[in-house]
Amino acid sequence: MKSRFLGTVLAGMLASVATMAAAQTEVQWWHAMGGAGGERVNKIATDFNASQSDYTVTAVYKGNYTETMTAAIAAFRAKEHPQIVQVFEVGTATMMAAKGAIVPMEKLMKDAGEPFDKSDYLPAVISYYQTPDGELLSMPFNSSTPVLWYNKDAFDAAGAKVPETWGEVKTAAQKLVDNGMKCGLSFGWQSWVMLENFSAWHDLEVGTKENGFAGFDTEFTFNNAKVAARLDDVASMSEGGLFVYGGRRGDSLPMFTNGECGMWINSSAYYGGIKNQAGFEFAQTMLPLDTDVASAPQNSIIGGATLWALGGHTDDEYKGVAKFMTYLSSAEVQAWWHQETGYVPITNAAYALSQEQGFYDSNPGTDTAIKQLSLNTPTPNSRGIRFGNFVQIRDVINEEMEALWAGDKTAVQALDAAAERGNALLRKFERSVK
Repeated sequence: MKSRFLGTVLAGMLASVATMAAAQTEVQWWHAMGGAGGERVNKIATDFNASQSDYTVTAVYKGNYTETMTAAIAAFRAKEHPQIVQVFEVGTATMMAAKGAIVPMEKLMKDAGEPFDKSDYLPAVISYYQTPDGELLSMPFNSSTPVLWYNKDAFDAAGAKVPETWGEVKTAAQKLVDNGMKCGLSFGWQSWVMLENFSAWHDLEVGTKENGFAGFDTEFTFNNAKVAARLDDVASMSEGGLFVYGGRRGDSLPMFTNGECGMWINSSAYYGGIKNQAGFEFAQTMLPLDTDVASAPQNSIIGGATLWALGGHTDDEYKGVAKFMTYLSSAEVQAWWHQETGYVPITNAAYALSQEQGFYDSNPGTDTAIKQLSLNTPTPNSRGIRFGNFVQIRDVINEEMEALWAGDKTAVQALDAAAERGNALLRKFERSVK
């Protein structure tokens, strides 16, 4: 009798659990965070799921940024798309132009009745993803900006000064190499770092129409004498190992963490990786200023990605998306994400919480990215970029820059070719959205 009673109770409990599970609405989140980043993304989804019982967020890794965006577009056409997809910043124009494919995040939050205050978000982050009328299109998530990482131990041993200008970068690189290092400087994501951010940092235009924000009928202007002079000077540093090119994206990270290069310019979001891999004391400082171009820096611009809500789903699913966005943007989650990864906190509250927790006192320099982004009120030249087909255009810029580093072209030749090829892709995009 007792056995039968326990069996009945157990069956009832299992049925109850099954009913609860069935009642939960699933929200799929396709993302591009592999490795440790993917583990942190999974934790955010798991913790959200544990915080409530109405929705289940399933995080799905779909490859790198380009692969994730391509997969989402293909899935949308097949009507098998997720509710949320992570898209890197240069995909913004493409997503905006996909009529009916997206639900603006600000509208989604309002329709779902979720509290949403744009004034709490860092202006340099949120402005990148707004329409000309100020409507937020996607939710900032992993936003970063390039910084100058340097090997403190190597600098001390070589008697090198932490550089503030490009002239001082060259001097420091020479001291490091003279003291036995194989390489003074390297960098990654070279279009983002050496063209897009160099231009913003020095308040130079990348393209007409406010860098594409004011219209798709834009043309590139980055092939100017100031950018060319900087790139030619960097190319000249290849002699003697003052500069060594290490590949696209973050391919050159090991050159820094294994002690081969004393300086590395790349995303603030490499903090977690450098902390785990470097066997030396390291630090970060602001991007160097080219004093031939400007007397003071303007501000840097963000990279990373945002979360877009795709169209064609139910109201209940969108309520789940909105609940998750509220959770994701909370000060506690954002402060944790920022401190773990080096991505900037997307809200003032998360930044303030990190200060209260003493994170910047314990880890000096980890607020460098925030200070760079907030250095001055962004101008039309330093707000960011919004060009169609820019994923492909970045590949073009990479190819032309690699020809420069290889000694096959001058900076003028490389930039002119990149602008000409890039403009052709801009016109192709413009025709596709008319």
